[in-house]
Amino acid sequence: MSEGRIRVGIGGWSYAPWRGTFFPPKLPQSRELEFASHSLGAIEINGTFYGRQSLKTWQSWAAMAPEGFQFAVKASRICVTRTRLAEAGEGIASFMDQGLVALGPKLGPILWMFAARRTFDREDIARFIELLPEQLDGLPLRHVIEPRHESFRDEAFFALCRDRNIAVVFDDADEFPCIDVETADFAYARLQRMREEVGTGYEAHDLDGFAERARRWQVDGREAYIFMINGAKVRAPAAAIALQQRLGIARA
Repeated sequence: MSEGRIRVGIGGWSYAPWRGTFFPPKLPQSRELEFASHSLGAIEINGTFYGRQSLKTWQSWAAMAPEGFQFAVKASRICVTRTRLAEAGEGIASFMDQGLVALGPKLGPILWMFAARRTFDREDIARFIELLPEQLDGLPLRHVIEPRHESFRDEAFFALCRDRNIAVVFDDADEFPCIDVETADFAYARLQRMREEVGTGYEAHDLDGFAERARRWQVDGREAYIFMINGAKVRAPAAAIALQQRLGIARA
């Protein structure tokens, strides 16, 4: 079994407090994605959760990012906030038909983020998973689900995900359960407890622990995506870079 690749990144790239802390002073905002994508291994796109993007925008993002970089894409809230996920087919089709394919090999996993109030309903989740396409115009797709309720800690849910090679988010968060389970050939972590008084967001021993976990995923042959997301967002780039350095995959 070959070792998997590890990508470490952040959520989004347009954030004013990063100007002068992560981004160099006087860097034009139009070049922020270019800078971020050359410094990190992946970025989780936030804007797609709130609205559609134009084909031109997808093409521009692909052009600015280097080879080997990947975008994780947060799926539209229209798909994941409805009462019955089994009825999300039209929304999923609309989400897919906005230009994602323009990213080509720079398209990483698609994140389906459930509301914290949603509980596990096997029939509904099974029908929702059936709606998730395996490819888009010949481009293979990978999906990851972030359940935010303890009821998803259920072997029936894990089996549904394993059948479709869907990853379950490893969450480090105060308000959501951490469901640490292998259901796919890749792992996806969202680390959400950064603190502003810590220069690297997380204390050194926490970053060491995440690095050790990432290496285990790698040795198991799983590709890994690790995102510094919430908490003190201003520290997210520093946290991501510090983790990259521990893993020996620093890009800048």
